Amino acid sequence: MIVRTGHHYYADKDDVLWDRVQRRLLATRDRDVSAYLKRLASADDGEAEWAALETEITIGETFFFRYAEQFTALRETILPDIIERKAQDKRIRIWSAGCATGAEPYSIAILLSQMLGEALADWRISILGGDINAAFLETARKGQFGRWALRAVSDADRAQWFTETARNTWTLKPAYRGLVRFERQNLLDLLGPAPPLELTEFDLILCRNVLIYFHHEVVEQLVGALGSRLAADGWLLLGHAEPNPAFGKILDVAQLPGTVAYRPPNPERPAPPGPSFEAFAAPEPEPAQHLHLAETPSPQWRPAPIPTPVPTPAPPAADLVETVRRLADAGDYAAAEAACRAALAVAPEDPALHLHDGLVLRALGRPGPAEAAFKRALYLDRGFVMAHYHLGLLLLDQGRVRAAARSLKTAAQIAGTVAPGARLAHGAGLDADQLRKSVRLLLQSLVGV
Repeated sequence: MIVRTGHHYYADKDDVLWDRVQRRLLATRDRDVSAYLKRLASADDGEAEWAALETEITIGETFFFRYAEQFTALRETILPDIIERKAQDKRIRIWSAGCATGAEPYSIAILLSQMLGEALADWRISILGGDINAAFLETARKGQFGRWALRAVSDADRAQWFTETARNTWTLKPAYRGLVRFERQNLLDLLGPAPPLELTEFDLILCRNVLIYFHHEVVEQLVGALGSRLAADGWLLLGHAEPNPAFGKILDVAQLPGTVAYRPPNPERPAPPGPSFEAFAAPEPEPAQHLHLAETPSPQWRPAPIPTPVPTPAPPAADLVETVRRLADAGDYAAAEAACRAALAVAPEDPALHLHDGLVLRALGRPGPAEAAFKRALYLDRGFVMAHYHLGLLLLDQGRVRAAARSLKTAAQIAGTVAPGARLAHGAGLDADQLRKSVRLLLQSLVGV
């Protein structure tokens, strides 16, 4: 699986991978793993089953205008640069690599449409959305989305860009859908002996929150391959958690307010003003706000102004976590769960909220949802010590000793990278040394791990 997809994320997560494989065993009614492996190797069924398994192991979390800082950079710097340079041939090529269910390429289509206004009809816009997950692409082509995918879109913008076609379901209008096409892709093909010839000369490539699943050595190769697919003055955007100083040896680094982008090497290109690279080396918290497509005048084009209401600022995530914690400490778990549901609707990508969600669900005697909550916290922050620790304790309660030991050992290893007396975030006063001692005692009590 790792060789085929590059998803190194599963290299040390046998339980998670086995859970995904079990779903396919049930679906195919194969009696055991040997029978399932024969199916994967079959000339008749193999490719279809690989596609189904790849659907199980890929994660499709996405929403419109995800990462407001990057869309601000697109609106104010990147797309104006592209539009100005392409004013003569009026052709723009954009690739959304790892597009999941399509929110990202469709967001670009909306943004370009607003920026070009009536002049859009004179341009040849090609936006390609690619993903390894065939089921995601089928959903993307329909252009239908629920509230979760539209949570960063205001009511006014939603009414302008979408048509409500069912209860809590909105379909993107044809004017935007027509700018995007989708195809099944495996990024590892870029590194193969016969890389796709048509993937070239892009003015903009977005590959956000995809590289985190690959081994670091493969990541550097993929970034180099993506850079080689850019036009001479093209732009590459990665996810907030993915920039790496090593990429600066392959591509030029463009430091923009709130984010960082990459471009093909060009010693004569002036460096744009901005803060140092280190400011973007760690993931930034994503603000809970709507994206407003403000007017940006230019001699070449002028976007139509969009009236959007100013959203009410959401409470800081730390305050939301504190509310949940206070209710749980008081023993009012039902109220704590309700508060957690409300908080997650406001700040769905805050790992601490998912940690506390898991703690509350565990206290309510719901181990399955609690495990899922801890894993969501780790998906958002793989270095979250207390999420690894509490997941380990939960697995231990369920008798899943080997999986528990792995989680506990990971927690101890991460805790070992900080000062022994340092308090651990969301550890209820627990410090790094105390956690490591606790894990050591727990592991000593286990047999055969």
